[in-house]
Amino acid sequence: MRIRPILLALMLPVVALLPPSASVQAQIRLPALPALPLQGLPQGLDRTTATALDPLTDARQLEISRLIRANRRTVDTDPNGEPVVREEILALSPDAAALALARSLGFSIARQQSLAAGNIQLIVLRAPAGKSTTRALRALRAADPRGVYDYNHLYTGSGTPATGMPTEAPAATPPEPTAPRKSATPPIRIGLLDTGVDGSHPVFHDSRVRGFGCGGAPVAGAHGTAVASLLVAQAGADLYAADVYCGAAAGAAVDAIAAALEWLDQEQVPVINVSLVGPRNALLERIVGALTARGHLIVAAVGNDGPAAPPLYPAAYAGVVGVTAVDAKRRVLLEAERGPQVMFAARGADLMAANLDHGYSAVRGTSFAAPTVAALLARSLADLDPHAAGTALQALAQSAIDLGPRGRDLTYGFGLVGADTR
Repeated sequence: MRIRPILLALMLPVVALLPPSASVQAQIRLPALPALPLQGLPQGLDRTTATALDPLTDARQLEISRLIRANRRTVDTDPNGEPVVREEILALSPDAAALALARSLGFSIARQQSLAAGNIQLIVLRAPAGKSTTRALRALRAADPRGVYDYNHLYTGSGTPATGMPTEAPAATPPEPTAPRKSATPPIRIGLLDTGVDGSHPVFHDSRVRGFGCGGAPVAGAHGTAVASLLVAQAGADLYAADVYCGAAAGAAVDAIAAALEWLDQEQVPVINVSLVGPRNALLERIVGALTARGHLIVAAVGNDGPAAPPLYPAAYAGVVGVTAVDAKRRVLLEAERGPQVMFAARGADLMAANLDHGYSAVRGTSFAAPTVAALLARSLADLDPHAAGTALQALAQSAIDLGPRGRDLTYGFGLVGADTR
């Protein structure tokens, strides 16, 4: 596959704009992503395809509805129906005057954390009693228009068990760990943001799993364990697994994700797999931008809301490696999102992943394609280095199998990678 130099340049990390109160630091500025031809986007769906898509594209909305119904005291929604932590507002690096103003409006500080990357202070503000989350955010933005405030959004997984999904592929086989690495070989390190991982599963026998979150006691979850098994099976890596849910239905809030990213940055883990999706969030965007500027490669699933759905994040942030999914016959999944955020395609169906019963279950979704890309990049990137990160992305793009229109397209990105690992 031939790739134009301008497209290769776009794969380098992009620095998010620093808040007004932050000190001026060296930044890498690259040209904006050019408009891609609308090839690969559905121009119309026949009745059979539309019927098949309905339950798939509605899956995340149904999950959100169930989440809200079961957690009305702690979960609210933003004006777009996206789930947020009730009565919590995030503030990005507010100065003393901004905090004093917030207190005068009845807000209090619930939590706060510092992120070395980008010199960011993340403050979680508690809304005044009797004021809805949306009204509280509007009040802060009106009182301090120069400040950066947003909801504490909640993010969800981007893959499901494949039970009941149509497939013509042969029976899938469980992942098998790579051969144990020799002691003289530097360890491959990969970060993971997800539910907790059951490190006692046999698939992790030859890997070291380090956990983070939940007060030092991560709670093993089906999604995180499945994604982690695909990561280590392909890379034989040391896994740095951050549990951003801690067993709570209303987990994976922005401040939990921020804490996990700060940990991975402090541990200097170069490649981070994020199989979570949700709405655009101003604070998360700044944090992600700060990490990619330092040389982290953040690999994220593009989501399963359907080919015509709006983009989901963090995959759609500048500098993030967005991954779509194909089946065993190299066909893009019907439910996979499409758009300029898609950089690579990988197998995300007709495969098995570890479950909580120490066995294996069928999985499907873009969540389970992202680990292939993360594992391949981790083999080429041992340290935090923006130039090396760009080189690793360029090499992977050059090795990709072009499945769609010639060159990068909105369905498969640069093409399929990891085809020889399944």
